[in-house]
Amino acid sequence: AEMTMVLAYFQLCAEDYHWWWKSFLAAGSTAIYVFLYSAIYFSKLEANLAVTYVIYFGYMFVLSLGLFLLCGAVGFGSAFWFIKTIYGSIKID
Repeated sequence: AEMTMVLAYFQLCAEDYHWWWKSFLAAGSTAIYVFLYSAIYFSKLEANLAVTYVIYFGYMFVLSLGLFLLCGAVGFGSAFWFIKTIYGSIKID
């Protein structure tokens, strides 16, 4: 969540105000790492049936998708709160 706030801040400093999806994708990218690591871990196992591949990667895809949505929502929420806080502190006379 902290990294998403920093990335959103850098985007705002660069005058890129389309931070919504970028904050969601930046936080959710953890799921890509988890899925790739699970593929590396599976290569070390001794699986010999095709159904083993389907079940393992099917479950890992669903787990990674859930993790992507969860982390993306947390990252977006934290970036939204951060931007709302910094714009709320601006005093306009």
